[in-house]
Amino acid sequence: MTHFPIGTPGKPWGDQEKQAWLAQVTIKRSYQDEVVSKLLPLAAEFEQIQYGALDYDVEKYPLFAFKTKNWHPEKKTVLITGGVHGYETSGVHGAIQFLATKAKTYSEQFNIAVLPCISPWGYETINRWNPYAVDPNRSFYANSPANESAAAMAFVATLGDIFVHIDLHETTDTDELEFRPALSARDGKDYEKGVIPDGFYLVGDSDNPTPEFQKAIIDSVAKVTHIAPDDDGQLIGVDIAQFGVINYPTKKLGLCAGMTNNQFNTTTEVYPDSPLVTTQECNDAQVAAITGGLDYIIKQLS
Repeated sequence: MTHFPIGTPGKPWGDQEKQAWLAQVTIKRSYQDEVVSKLLPLAAEFEQIQYGALDYDVEKYPLFAFKTKNWHPEKKTVLITGGVHGYETSGVHGAIQFLATKAKTYSEQFNIAVLPCISPWGYETINRWNPYAVDPNRSFYANSPANESAAAMAFVATLGDIFVHIDLHETTDTDELEFRPALSARDGKDYEKGVIPDGFYLVGDSDNPTPEFQKAIIDSVAKVTHIAPDDDGQLIGVDIAQFGVINYPTKKLGLCAGMTNNQFNTTTEVYPDSPLVTTQECNDAQVAAITGGLDYIIKQLS
């Protein structure tokens, strides 16, 4: 067992420990320069909506969504979310790349809404949590403790029924080096080392697994980057449902992908620390996941 530098082993954090954790967090990159600057030019092509701002700094952290302009009630609605965990970079930039390169084409078949960076403070600090040591991706439920999750849910509720939801994530080496040890310390539990999968994988919904949909995404992404091999039949300690896919109870866990009563959902997991991929290939893999999923849906609807 490794002792985390904050807190007392076996004792969950209180306010003092959370403040000590926050005090050692630093700004490492700019949401305004790296994200907002890329979003603003897209306003001419889409309906840009500021659906809120983080209460930590409302001027610095506005929250943006984009909707396709030819919105029609007879079309199925697709929701794309990125940056729920702000440190997972390709989730943010893959969502932006999809908007810039593919969304208009798919808007012929679908209404599309994209929330490219749900957790901008997490983006700037390269962090999984928000400043209150709360994980937004375990907080998508009523009376959410996370400002990020609550704001996103309130906006998504205005969109009507969501048919497809693809949530863009990464699994990074820092999950084991930093974030899971911090989580164990926060909750007063012993840290048990896990294994980071070497490659892309998906997290489907155990209550609605949609295996053919998941496979179509895996097949699409495999053209861009390698799919994670299983570790004795498991990925991140969970039994695989099929090659490159595990399933979680998304609603029970408060995950972003479970925030609506959708028909199809998945959570992507890119592996950016692999020596086999570039930053651009990580972004491309996110776009390939979206397009692979939507191409499958188009075939099912035709």
